[in-house]
This record gives sequence, structure tokens and C-alpha cells, in this order.
Amino acid sequence: MKININTIILYTLLLTIGATVRVQAQQEPQYTQYMYNTMSINPGYTGSAGTLEAILMHRSQWVGVDGAPQTQSFNIHTPIADEKMGLGLTAANDNLGPSNQVSLEGNFSYTIMTGYNTKIAFGVKAGARMLNIDWSKGRFYDANDVLLNTNVDNKILPSIGAGAYFYSDKWYVGLSVPSFIKGDYYNDVRESVITEKLQYYLIGGYVFNINDDLLIKPTVLARALSGEPITVDVSANLLIQNTVTLGLSYRWDDSVSGLAGFQISNSFFVGYSYDYSVTDFNKYNDGSHEIIIRYQLPQKSTRIKSPRFF
Repeated sequence: MKININTIILYTLLLTIGATVRVQAQQEPQYTQYMYNTMSINPGYTGSAGTLEAILMHRSQWVGVDGAPQTQSFNIHTPIADEKMGLGLTAANDNLGPSNQVSLEGNFSYTIMTGYNTKIAFGVKAGARMLNIDWSKGRFYDANDVLLNTNVDNKILPSIGAGAYFYSDKWYVGLSVPSFIKGDYYNDVRESVITEKLQYYLIGGYVFNINDDLLIKPTVLARALSGEPITVDVSANLLIQNTVTLGLSYRWDDSVSGLAGFQISNSFFVGYSYDYSVTDFNKYNDGSHEIIIRYQLPQKSTRIKSPRFF
């Protein structure tokens, strides 16, 4: 099916209008293994694995620092309507200092064939986040401070985001905004509740087939916040004999990471990453750990693809 240029123009206008509206989004957790957890970044990815996929992840950041971020997330998505659409669900639990945020979001995508082996998917996600802050757990808690005696209890914050995901069996590129709705979050540096700025995510990757036993995939993830420096992650992963994954990642002016994964069966993949800070902050923490478990329902088709990379 040929792509409808009017559809592309319509969606482009919608994304552009949404990105220029004067709204702000909440702070999003950072993942080192984002290449295996793409739906959390871009709802356009929903259903693109070609089968039902479920991902469970835990991240402990800056181990050894009191109140350091800890995140648990669960994602599940599947294609429907002959893979023209995708449905997904994302749940996350974030802890940072005295704050806790629980989020639940639904994802929907619509895919258009742009060529024999290329597709573009447009996705939206919507849901809510519940914020709690107990100031008595803060590092600088003062019982006489009026502001620090006013806890935040079960504050509901709606979220609506969108993304576009253009891909083939060998490469992908995506642009997304996690949420267009203004919301509050806890900032550990300022020890206060502030309003996050609008965020943009750009993600891309390419799979090089060296031989039947070795695939190499470089990836990049850029995150931009209005008025702030751009954050860039670059990585390279090796897939050896469709079983073992080894990789390195670098977050600009922040950390270097080692990644390892093992395909323990046709359906289950287990991955681990360790981040080492390259700033002076490495004197005060023992690095960051991230564990991911992924399940993919076996596909009926025997066509060779690269599902374990994206």
C-alpha cells in the first residue's frame, strides 16, 4: 500500500502544533537499556515487534546515595488488525528522595506501509500519574518549616504524549514527546516541587549483519528540554549467535555503561547494565544497576527478523 501524503501532512501538523503549545511535561526516568524498552520512550513503537511483548525492568541509580532514584516499570504491547495497529500498557513506580510517583498509561499506534520493507507508525499515549511526597524523609527536613510540613498526598497528574516511529527490519528512527500536559514533579537538587519543561526524544538505530553469527547495532538517544542542554546517549551492541548480547554505552558528560544479555529461550531475554559516573560525582556513589526481563510470544511466521534488537 502506498503512503497517503495527506495523512503524513496531517500527523506532522498535529505533532508540530502539540510541540509548540506552551505546556510542560513531567520528568521522565532515564534507562540505559532504552533500546529494549522503546515503548516507554515512543508510543509509536507499540505493536512493532510483530508479536505480544512484555518487559519488566528495575533500575537502581547512584547506589550508596541516600534517597537516590529507583525505578520499576512494566510494559506490555501487541499488534492487532493484521499489524496495522498496536495496543499497549505501561506502568511505572519511581522513588526519589521523599517522593514516590506511580504512573499508568495506555498506548495506541497506527502503522502505514511506506515501501516494500518500511513502515511508519504514529502513536499516542494517555494516562495518569499519582505523586506522593513525605517531607519527613527529606535530607534537610525541618519540623518548623511550614513548606516542609505540607506533604503531597495522592496528587493525580494526567498525561498525554505522542510519537512517530519510522522503521524497517534493519533500522529505525523515532521522534516523541512524553507528555504535552503541564505537571509537577519532585526535584532532588532544589528539594522542592517544580514544573518540568517540555521534553523531546529522538531515537535511532541500525543493525549491521556481519555474518550469520554476529550482528552489530549502534544506537543513539537524544533528549531535549526547553532551555536546557541536550542529553545524548550513544551505544553499540553485539548479538552473538542470536544468544549473547554485549555492549557499551556512553551518556554525554555523565556516565559510561557496560551491557550484557542472554537469550535464555526463544521467548525470554534477560539483560543487565552497569553505569559508572565519569564526573566528580563518582566519588559519592557506587554506580547504577539496571535489570530487564523481556518475554516475546513466539511468532507464527518463520521469516528471519531482528526482534531481539528492536
